[in-house]
Amino acid sequence: MEVVRFESSHAARWDAFCDEAVNGTFLHTRRFLSYHGDRFKDVSALLIKDGEILGAFPAAESPHERATVVSHPGVTYGGIVHAGGLNGGAMIEALGLLRQHYASEGYGCIRYKAVPHVYQIRPSQDDLYALFRLGARRSRCDLSCAIDLENRARPSERRRRGLKKALRSVSVEVGARQVRAFWPVLTDNLSRKHDAAPVHDVKEMERLIALFPGGIELVCAKVDDRVEAGVVVFKTRRAWHAQYIAASETAYAMSALDAVFDRLIADAASADVRFFDFGTSNEREGLVLNEGLYQYKHEFGGGGVVHEFYDLDLTGAHHVGV
Repeated sequence: MEVVRFESSHAARWDAFCDEAVNGTFLHTRRFLSYHGDRFKDVSALLIKDGEILGAFPAAESPHERATVVSHPGVTYGGIVHAGGLNGGAMIEALGLLRQHYASEGYGCIRYKAVPHVYQIRPSQDDLYALFRLGARRSRCDLSCAIDLENRARPSERRRRGLKKALRSVSVEVGARQVRAFWPVLTDNLSRKHDAAPVHDVKEMERLIALFPGGIELVCAKVDDRVEAGVVVFKTRRAWHAQYIAASETAYAMSALDAVFDRLIADAASADVRFFDFGTSNEREGLVLNEGLYQYKHEFGGGGVVHEFYDLDLTGAHHVGV
């Protein structure tokens, strides 16, 4: 096995490999990563044996710590994407080779953002064991909430009342054509509640929707034909993820998001998806849990899913064997 630095000529093979991977999603593809443009210094790599791809490692230099490689700073999770062949000792070897590769390029640390199990087609957590074996340190842990659509807990009484209230007042529209109408609601919501801004601006989101038709969707709640709430959902083979959730004050008063989530959860179940993931509820690198937000998501019938981050020290990796 050898490490080959990613070049643009590898893009088609990379994306085809991600489509077949047991733990890959469209977030790992070059089509998705390329929307970042020059925002990050890409240092992605392929793991190759006898001319065949065994693994893909989306990565870029940390914009805050130039000596750190992050897999990947522009997406929720990264890690080594593979088709099932990197298990057990092979995964330990693969991570050891990546450690040596990035150490030889002058980096001091790999920040590894593991793929949560709900996005894996088959159990594929060999990388977590390999990280342990190579002495990696868990540096961050975020808590998400996801519904197992085959074993959903009963929604709370508050959520059931909210849905009844919403259905009297709002209409739900599925489709991406309302992105421009939704974005001011999202921007105001994030600013008002979290003093934050969307990671994507409206043009980037429109571009991503065009790149992944059917993979990224907006479901809106409308009041008097005006968009007042909505959820942008990223659809993967195993799980649908609520990337953005927002509602105006008017929508909150009407419990409009209950109607939006009811539609999304029903559609995910009909699509034979296993999980609906509401996303994380953390601040300060995972050290603070927004209890109110987490409990709100939990009331839809979900449970906890962790997003794990590991730091692998590259000091001495030139000389350390696998």
